[in-house]
Amino acid sequence: MLLENREGIYFFIASCEHQGLVHSLIFLFAIDNINQNPDILPNITLGSHLYDTCLDGRLVVRSTLCLLTGQDKVIPNYSCTSHGQLASIIGDRHSSTTIIAAQIFGLYRYPQISYGASDPFLSDRLLYPHVFQIVQNNHIHNMAITELLEHFGWTWVGIIVSGDETGENELRILTKYMRERGICAAFTIKLTGENYKKHSNEWILHILSNSQITIIVMCGVFDSFLAHLTKNLHSVLMHKTLILPPSWVSGSVILVHSVFNGSLAVDFSSQPIPGLEYFVKNCKKHLHSSNYIKMWGYLNNLLRKKDTNVFLSFNYTDEEKQITSYSVPSLRYFLLSGVSPRLYTAVEVLAKALHEMFLFIKDKYEENSVTGFLHYRWKLHRYIQMMKSSPDPMRPSYYFNDQGEAGHPYKINNLYIDKDVHEVEVGNFTPWAISGEKLYINTQSIRWKHTMEIPVSRCSDQCSPGSRKKTGETIHTCCYNCVPCSEGEISNVTDAANCIKCQSDEWPNEKRDQCLPKVIEFISHQNDTMASIFSGVSVFGCLVTIFIFGIFIYYQDTPIVKANNRNLSYLLLVSIILSFLSIFLFLGQPSDVTCSFRETSFGVFFSVAISSLLAKTVMVCVAFNSNKPGSPWRKWLSMKLPYTIVLLCSSIQVVICVMWLSFSPPFQDLDKQSYPEKIIIQCNEGSDICFYSMFGYMGLLAVVSFVLAFMVRTLPDSFNEAKYITFSMLLFCSVWISMIPAYLSTKGKYMVAVEIFAIMASSAGLLGCVFFPKCFIILFKSEMNRKNDLLGKRKA
Repeated sequence: MLLENREGIYFFIASCEHQGLVHSLIFLFAIDNINQNPDILPNITLGSHLYDTCLDGRLVVRSTLCLLTGQDKVIPNYSCTSHGQLASIIGDRHSSTTIIAAQIFGLYRYPQISYGASDPFLSDRLLYPHVFQIVQNNHIHNMAITELLEHFGWTWVGIIVSGDETGENELRILTKYMRERGICAAFTIKLTGENYKKHSNEWILHILSNSQITIIVMCGVFDSFLAHLTKNLHSVLMHKTLILPPSWVSGSVILVHSVFNGSLAVDFSSQPIPGLEYFVKNCKKHLHSSNYIKMWGYLNNLLRKKDTNVFLSFNYTDEEKQITSYSVPSLRYFLLSGVSPRLYTAVEVLAKALHEMFLFIKDKYEENSVTGFLHYRWKLHRYIQMMKSSPDPMRPSYYFNDQGEAGHPYKINNLYIDKDVHEVEVGNFTPWAISGEKLYINTQSIRWKHTMEIPVSRCSDQCSPGSRKKTGETIHTCCYNCVPCSEGEISNVTDAANCIKCQSDEWPNEKRDQCLPKVIEFISHQNDTMASIFSGVSVFGCLVTIFIFGIFIYYQDTPIVKANNRNLSYLLLVSIILSFLSIFLFLGQPSDVTCSFRETSFGVFFSVAISSLLAKTVMVCVAFNSNKPGSPWRKWLSMKLPYTIVLLCSSIQVVICVMWLSFSPPFQDLDKQSYPEKIIIQCNEGSDICFYSMFGYMGLLAVVSFVLAFMVRTLPDSFNEAKYITFSMLLFCSVWISMIPAYLSTKGKYMVAVEIFAIMASSAGLLGCVFFPKCFIILFKSEMNRKNDLLGKRKA
C-alpha cells in the first residue's frame, strides 16, 4: 500500500469465487472510508490494485511479480512504478495462495495481512515474520469441532475432505484432536476428480449409507467439485448431520442445498462493519468509481435488481423431482458472514499501523514524509504487531499474538433451510477460556434434521455408569464392549475408560456407580438382636448363680453345703458370676481398653473356677485315702491345701495375663479384608503366643481336673461331688474343643459370638453340673441333707 499526496498506496487482494466479488466491494469500501476519515492518514490517500488468483499458484506468482514490478510485464527485481509506493499486501483468503505470495513478498519485507488463511505454517515467525492473520490457525476451529463432537457424544463419525493440500493439513490436525478426545473416524473420503472416477459414485454412496454413522465432518476447502459431488450424494447426505468448518460457511451460495439443512457450523464471530447500510445501498457506486467494471460485470448484473436484500434467486429440483425456489440471502448476509468483516478489519489495522508509523516519520522527516517512508517501510510489520486497539472507538479492540494471529471467539451456528437460508447462533467457542468452559451450546435451540432428538453416532452403545469400556476386538478404540466394574470399583460417568477404586473405608453400591461407606460391623447394643440375646442370657445366668449363692449362704450350716469345703463353693460361684458378666466386655464397639480386658478377664475367672474344682477334687481324693490306718495322706488334711492349690494355679494364669498386657496387649483393629463390603471392628490379640498360652493353660487345668475327678468318681460317699465335677469338666472340655474349629472358621462378629457362646455354655455347665444337684437336695430332698444319713450311707 503506498502513500503519496493524492497518488495512492496499493493493496493486493485475490479471489476467484463469487464471494471474491463481495470481498472486492468491502475492500474498496474500507479504503474509501479510511480516505474520508480526517483522523487517519491526513493528506495521504490509499490506493489499491486488485488481482485475481483463482486459487492457481501460477497466477499468484505472476500477480505478485506484476505488483512488485508495477507493470503487467513481469521483470523480477525491478520496479517500474512511476507514482505511489507499495506499502503492504492484504490477502489471500486461502492458505495455499497466501503461502506462495508470502514467500515472495517476504524477500522484500513487505507486511502481508491475510483475512482468511489459517494454515498453521503461517504462524511460524521464523519462516513468515511479516505475515499476519486476521483469523486464527486451523488448530482452533478443529479444536472447536472436536469439543462439539465430544459434547454430543458423537464418537463414530465420517470425514469428507477436499483433495488439496489444505484438506490434507486440516485432516491431520482434526484427527489429532479427535484421537485425544477418544473420537474415531469410521471412514475418510478424499474427494478428488481422480478418486471419484476410480471408485465411482456407488462406492461412495455405499460407504456413506452406514446407519451407525449419522455425523459427517467436512474438512478442507469448499470448491465447485465438492458442490457438484454434494448434489450427487444428496440421497445419502439428506439423512446425515453435517459439521462444517469456517471455510464452508463463509457465505458460499451452495449452502442453500437441502443437504445442509440441520447442519452445525463453526464460524467466525460476527463483527460489525461501519456504514454497512450505506454500503449496501451504494455498492454500485464503488464499482463505477473503480477501473474494474468489466472484471466485476457479473456482480453488477446481480445488483441491478430492485430488491437489494436478495442477492440471488434460483430454482432447485430435489430428489422427488419437485421444483423448489430458493433465495440466497441478501448481500448484507454475505457482508457480515465468514471472513468478510475480517477483510474490513485488515484494512483498518493496516491503515492504523501506517498512521502510527507516519507520526513517527513526521517527527524525523518533517519536510518529506514519503522519503521517510522509503527508509522505514521495512519496519511497518512492527507497528502492525504492536497494534492493541481499534482505530474506531465503536469497534471491538483487536491485537496480534506472538504468532501474528488475531484472537477471536467462534460461534456455533445451526443452519436450516425453508424458502430462505437461516443461520441461528446456538453456541460459541472461546479458545482462551479455561478447560471445560470453552464450549457453550444451547441444545434446545438446535433444529435437527428429520427429528427432534439429538442424533446418535456411535460404534457401540454407551457404557452406563457401573461399567467400563473393553477394547481390543477392533482397531478402533470407539468400538468396544461394556464390562461391569471389578469388585471394589465404580464408574460414575458413561463410557468410562477405567473404573475408579473405592477408598479402603468405602464400597460400591449395587449399581457400582457410587462409593458408599462400608458397613461397620460389631455386636452392637442398640440394633443387634444377637447382643440382646447374649445380654439376656448373661443376666439370667448371673441371677441364677446369685440365687444359688443365696441358697448356699442360707443353708451354709447344712451338711451338703459344708461338704467339700463351702468356701471353695463360694469362690466357684463368684467366679461363675464374673464369667457371665465378662460377656459384656465382648458386646458393643471394641476399644483398646475393652480389648485388653475381655480375653484376660474371662481367662483369669475360668482359671479360678477350674482351680477351685481341682482343689475340691484333690480334697475328695485326700479325704478318702487318709481313712486308711497309717496313711501318709493324713498330713495333707489341712485347710490350707485347697486355698494353696487355688492360689498357685490361678497365679500362673495371672502372671501370663500380666506379661501379655505388659509387652503386647490386645488392641482395637479394623479388618477391611475379610468382607469387601464391611469394616469389622475387632480386637487384635497383639501377641498370639500369650493368647494361646492363656487358653492352653486353662485347658491344662481343665484336663487335669477332669482326669483326677474321673479317677475318684467311684469313691464311696452318699454325695460324692467328684462325679459331678467329672461331668462339668467333660462338658467344659467338649465346649471349648468344639469351639476351636468354629472360632477359626468364622469372621467378624460371629467369631466373637462363638467365643461368647463358649463362655456362657461352659459357665452354665459348671453351674448346672456342680450346683444343681446340691440345690435339688437342699430344696426338695431335705431328708438327705442330714449328717447321719450321709455318715450312715458311708458306713453302709
